[in-house]
Amino acid sequence: MRKDHLKINFGKIGVLLINLGTPNSTNWWDIRMYLKEFLSDKRVIEVNSFIWQIILNLFILTFRPSKTAKAYKEIWMKDVNKSPLRFYTEKQTEKLNQKINKDRLIIDFAMRYGDPSIKDKIENLQKKGCEKIIIFPLYPQYASPTTAAVCDEVYRVLMKMRWQPAIQIIPHYESEPLYIDALVKSINKKLSSIDWKPDLIIASYHGIPKKYFEKGDPYHCYCQKTTRLISEKFNQTKIITTFQSRFGPEEWLQPYTDKTLEKLPKEGIKKVLVMSPGFASDCVETLEEISIQGRESFEKAGGEKFGFIPCLNDNDDHITLLEHLVEKNLN
Repeated sequence: MRKDHLKINFGKIGVLLINLGTPNSTNWWDIRMYLKEFLSDKRVIEVNSFIWQIILNLFILTFRPSKTAKAYKEIWMKDVNKSPLRFYTEKQTEKLNQKINKDRLIIDFAMRYGDPSIKDKIENLQKKGCEKIIIFPLYPQYASPTTAAVCDEVYRVLMKMRWQPAIQIIPHYESEPLYIDALVKSINKKLSSIDWKPDLIIASYHGIPKKYFEKGDPYHCYCQKTTRLISEKFNQTKIITTFQSRFGPEEWLQPYTDKTLEKLPKEGIKKVLVMSPGFASDCVETLEEISIQGRESFEKAGGEKFGFIPCLNDNDDHITLLEHLVEKNLN
């Protein structure tokens, strides 16, 4: 090699865990910046871009950050000054590094929206000598606004790189046996900590507009499949699928989680457990929307017992699942 040649690192493989994203703090401006990036993605909002940008910038980004900030303040981890999603994604990365511990492997994480960005982390892995990067979207059930949005950004980053690493995408894992086993264990763990038996278990997944499903998005089918597989392994209590976090006036996938919680007590179902299998880490959608708001609306409607089953987070069986999926794709 010539003496004046640039030093180039090589011989490494990167693994990049990618979650949805989180604001850097609960202040209005950080929330606004996060929402702007998230709601500007054409995979998330499939409407006329020109009209949507006017609505987004004049109305939504003026009023919604205050409401969103209030929700984040309810669940913010003040001792470490991080959102739960950021905290648990970091822990997953740290524990996965310890569990796999291969010299050639560099494991890191990024957020689709917010910090750290996919762009910064891919460029950093490439500089560290990663000739191949395994992209791991932390979405068990594929959907175009989530998994495809991650892939879009990865490809945009590659388009601007002169020296591109090879890229491999870990696919959806809605029916992976280790994933189903981990979810069933989380139900049993919750049951062992309470002194009552639920009438019903609700598996609440993040919703998408119904028109996305009608255009061919398979997400609805993957969610139903996960619930069915959980039910087959855990047959003590009926488990149903619902969808949460709808946004705007159009119809989304049904049944809606909030409406279901409001009507169940009237049907005689007054003791429920709620889990969120589609989220790899607890976040504002699970902790504030389900564990706080969902509980309040259920009890207000006449419900007597409400239990929230945490996401898999950095549980040992979740780390084992992540390790298995990484190893499978390494081979």
